[in-house]
Amino acid sequence: MRPAYTRGNRLLLLVCGDQYFPSLEYAIAAAQREIFLETYIFEDDATGQRIAAALMQAARRGVAVHLMVDGFGSRNLPRSLRESLGSAGVRLLTYRPKVSALTLRRERLRRLHRKLAAIDGCVAFVGGINVIDDDNAQLPGRPHDYAVRVEGPLAFEVRAAMARLWRRVAPLRLDRRAQPLPAAPPVGPGQGEVAAALLVRDNLLHRNDIERAYLAAIASAREEILLACAYFLPGRHFRHALIGAARRGVRVQLLLQGRTDHPLQLYASRALYGRLLDAGVEIHEYEAGMLHAKVAVIDRRWATVGSSNLDPFSLLLAREANVVVEDPRFAAELRSSLNQAIEQGARCLAPMHWRKQPWHRRARIWLAYGVVRLLMVIAGQGGEQ
Repeated sequence: MRPAYTRGNRLLLLVCGDQYFPSLEYAIAAAQREIFLETYIFEDDATGQRIAAALMQAARRGVAVHLMVDGFGSRNLPRSLRESLGSAGVRLLTYRPKVSALTLRRERLRRLHRKLAAIDGCVAFVGGINVIDDDNAQLPGRPHDYAVRVEGPLAFEVRAAMARLWRRVAPLRLDRRAQPLPAAPPVGPGQGEVAAALLVRDNLLHRNDIERAYLAAIASAREEILLACAYFLPGRHFRHALIGAARRGVRVQLLLQGRTDHPLQLYASRALYGRLLDAGVEIHEYEAGMLHAKVAVIDRRWATVGSSNLDPFSLLLAREANVVVEDPRFAAELRSSLNQAIEQGARCLAPMHWRKQPWHRRARIWLAYGVVRLLMVIAGQGGEQ
């Protein structure tokens, strides 16, 4: 599947929160008409308070501010901050607020995992960075992640996607006195020369768009695939695509987590390493901090940045959003950043060393894989693994 690219865009790659949050704050401060912001986690820490303050200031000067957070990822957002946002005029929605640690029912696992922002229909942000301090992770070292600032026609598409979800969720969460969304702003003129597309994953019309775009790009690869993923547990079609690319001479490099606050998923992912390494796929585990990136570069021209991991929860259950880019300059910048992360913060796995792991480590890996498979079967999504 070839995405529906729009031309005339200007894209800026943002690496980690140090670059993302100042750019987001600047755009919020410049807003004149409306702001949409979606995030899985909105934490009440220094970063969350900064973004909340920027949103409240915008609302007080008459900007229509729409904030949507996930009911599980942002379950710890305190009532005091929610009330402060509401008092300032920020319209706050919680996506699927009913959560339970004791249920694996499919509807409870369908989370809002997108990290999007749209300001006045002319500036947008797409990526994988939550509203949380970079140093708020449970592990030492700063998390490594990416986002993209978009200007041009694609920014309007991001705004349209966020408005559609707001209209779907708002009737379930707000009373009848809630204000309607403002009319959509006109599509702005082109701001650059980059061709890019917005891909969303939902449970209606776009169930497989992100995965299909990955598979099409992998199938067309001739030289190099460089893929970084926080939670890597793709189905067999995706694994076979990577193995097939490596066997036809494409250099395939995976940058995956070496340290995580979710050890079950980490060990389950390692159950896939043997066949990948045997096929010639290079695997690097990031150990300088927590890898949170969900990005790829193929043949130094095709690139994607977004929120979608390559695991069953992202590919089969959650709402996700990625931007796909066909531009050598953007791809070169992302590729350079990923290679730097590999060189400075990752450990390359040697195939021979991996095959000689002690039996107790292998047992933990396969036990974790079996548990994750079982969880997905219980959730009704285990068929393609």
